[in-house]
Amino acid sequence: MVQFAPGFGQRFIVTVDTEEEFDWRRPLDRTSHGLKHVPLLAKFQEFCEGQAVAPVYLVDYPIATCPRAAEVLREPLASGRAEVGVQLHPWVSPPFDEDLSEFNSFSGNLPATLEREKFARLYEAITANLGAAPLSYRAGRYGVGPNTHRVLKEFGVPIDTSARSLFDYSATGGANFRDLPLKPWWIDEERSLMELPLTTVFWGPLRGAGSWLYPRLWRAPRIRGAMSRFGLLERIPMTPEGVSIGEAIRGADIALDLGLPVIVLSFHSPSLGTGYTPYVRSEDDLDALYDWWRRIFAHLASRNVRPTSNREIMDAAALA
Repeated sequence: MVQFAPGFGQRFIVTVDTEEEFDWRRPLDRTSHGLKHVPLLAKFQEFCEGQAVAPVYLVDYPIATCPRAAEVLREPLASGRAEVGVQLHPWVSPPFDEDLSEFNSFSGNLPATLEREKFARLYEAITANLGAAPLSYRAGRYGVGPNTHRVLKEFGVPIDTSARSLFDYSATGGANFRDLPLKPWWIDEERSLMELPLTTVFWGPLRGAGSWLYPRLWRAPRIRGAMSRFGLLERIPMTPEGVSIGEAIRGADIALDLGLPVIVLSFHSPSLGTGYTPYVRSEDDLDALYDWWRRIFAHLASRNVRPTSNREIMDAAALA
């Protein structure tokens, strides 16, 4: 596990899967997407600055090559009020040498040379258009593979945040993160590449058996739902998308009690507009999303948990 400098304490970081809009209910394709929500990133950036939070924008190819995104993000990135990372959606990232399929939507399933070339073109687009070198990476659909970390080390990206602990995507061709740690760990012996997993916890009196019990209830959603309603066992990812603020506060408290040094919060940028994701369908939903952020920030502050950044995380690890 990664050790941090004594004064680092417990922190949180906000990560934004900054991506194109597309219909989540339909099969993926290369052209049926939009970028209408991109100007709304400015409002979220202003909101975060008011909370003394520097968000991490994990940018995919349509965003990296969007002039309006550069207008919104370039200055906050240059001043350190935000950070940028890479998010690879292979179905919209050139070169398009692979068949379009669910299996190939996980970039780690691609041939090593193709995964590298897609990453390289995206990395170059980000540095050229947004004016900042990416400090972290998240595979689209959390789709890391056996060659991914070699690519990150080649390009000097120090943090991978693709692992979604307690989740298993192997049924559709993705990775199985079910048994991975919740705390950050070093991927390589040189300690040049850190895994910073998205934060998910089990809550309830049965949480000690959650890793064993929850997967066995996957084909029994009614039982899983009943256990959640009766407060016996609940899996809580730290996101405003589909997670109430009450659940999130319970999750944050569990994460802190477990001693997690960094709580990784995440959501998708199209949720900043109405009608682009299943989670924000109306203005009331959008107001609720911003209220979720206000309340989780306030709760974390009440627990003496301060915001952090990729740069601070790596500096604190180097000083441990």
